Amino acid sequence: MKITETYQHKETGYNPFLIREGWQVAQLNYAEESRPENIKRLDIHYLTDEAFMLIDGSALLVAAEIVDNTITYDMTHMEPGIIYNIPKNVWHTIALKEEAKVLIIEKDKTHLGDFEFYDFNNEQYKQFLQEIHKIW
Repeated sequence: MKITETYQHKETGYNPFLIREGWQVAQLNYAEESRPENIKRLDIHYLTDEAFMLIDGSALLVAAEIVDNTITYDMTHMEPGIIYNIPKNVWHTIALKEEAKVLIIEKDKTHLGDFEFYDFNNEQYKQFLQEIHKIW
């Protein structure tokens, strides 16, 4: 008799693969759109915190505050096995290097609608990359 369920996400990108009432687990694997040079916006969730754990590789978790189109960043170079939480109502994104894998835990169905995007203008995009390159 097999009781334990197992899940694995091997493809690139984001996949919410374990969804239960009230919560879900997803995995984000490196994809071209997660390279810092390809990140052109932040996102926010209004109904859930979002917890992240680095499984493998190198990732930079980016939290941000936007006031009058001025963005202030709090960037964290993630360490494997540590849980990082982005509280609800906080702008954020995550940058990955090749081979990176990140586990994500959040409220169920978040990926279906509890998000809003803030697109960078040219100046904000340049600032974002400058901030990233201070760490990477």
